[in-house]
Amino acid sequence: MDFSLLLSSYATVWSNPEVLLMTFIGALGGVLLGAIPGMTATMGVALLIPFSFGMDLIPSIGLLLGIYCGGMYGGSISAILIHAPGTPAAAATLLDGYPMCKKGQAGKALSVAMFASFCGGVIGALVMTFLSPLVADMAMNFGPGEMFMLAVFGLSVIVAISGKSVAKGLISAFFGMLLCTVGLDPTYSVKRFTFGVKPLLSGFQFIPTLIGLFAVAEVIAGVERIINGEEKQEHSDEKITNVLPDWQTIKTIWPNILSGGLIGTFIGAIPGAGGDIAVFVSYGASKSASKHPELYGTGIPNGVAATESANNGCSGGAMIPLLSLGVPGDSVTAILLGAFIMKGITPGP
Repeated sequence: MDFSLLLSSYATVWSNPEVLLMTFIGALGGVLLGAIPGMTATMGVALLIPFSFGMDLIPSIGLLLGIYCGGMYGGSISAILIHAPGTPAAAATLLDGYPMCKKGQAGKALSVAMFASFCGGVIGALVMTFLSPLVADMAMNFGPGEMFMLAVFGLSVIVAISGKSVAKGLISAFFGMLLCTVGLDPTYSVKRFTFGVKPLLSGFQFIPTLIGLFAVAEVIAGVERIINGEEKQEHSDEKITNVLPDWQTIKTIWPNILSGGLIGTFIGAIPGAGGDIAVFVSYGASKSASKHPELYGTGIPNGVAATESANNGCSGGAMIPLLSLGVPGDSVTAILLGAFIMKGITPGP
């Protein structure tokens, strides 16, 4: 590695106020977009690419990457506060984030999510900087057999996160797989279970399905609590005062942050995987390695840290095959590939 080139690159970024400003604006916009259920980081990057046409190269890249990373964290805000993940990568955050909110620990959950997101992003960036060729080579060796085993492992995580209700977890998994059979077959393009409805040819989209599964269910549960007169018991007057978690919490969650960041980085480097897979694998691995797995799902910061570090580590991991091989790791980096080419950069060999 040419360290002089690396240092000059860092100097170019940190000494240019325009780059820092655009990155900050992008991160802020990404957080706001990610916090709105249905508005993903992919959509944010796609919408703002036209605004980067007339900008210089580095500030425009800073803007787009800021949206990417900010959107990955922003999804946790709605997941924790209203039980509706803003992005697919925040789907696992609500497993412990929302129970913490119901216990009056919304501020703590948000601070843990932000700290874990930052650390996961740093882990992903460091791996991307120093180990890109090695990780890219490992990721590209993932063939059909390895992808099949990754899918099997992802399904086995259901047992780990189901707790005492394994039967309910398996029923939910079966229902999810049933939803995935709607639309065109990915191999032969055969129509499956569309019932003659043309919009179903593309299958059920992930974001609307998540919103329907979590947000609508929470609305119905809220109406039920109001009818039963239970809503006042869950009202919280908590004021969020701490932006960062306390030192004792950091000492508790740092193993989850480290493992989640590494898992997210590696899975993000596998083309087509993405943060939605990484967070559940990280959550399942964290629960399996815990001395008290029964506490997961009841509202503990370890579960939030494991998922949030994974989805932000995934952002750095997805850039590895993009920059080293020209193969995007997920949907956002596929759009970034077009932005790079538009700016005259040809990623990969």
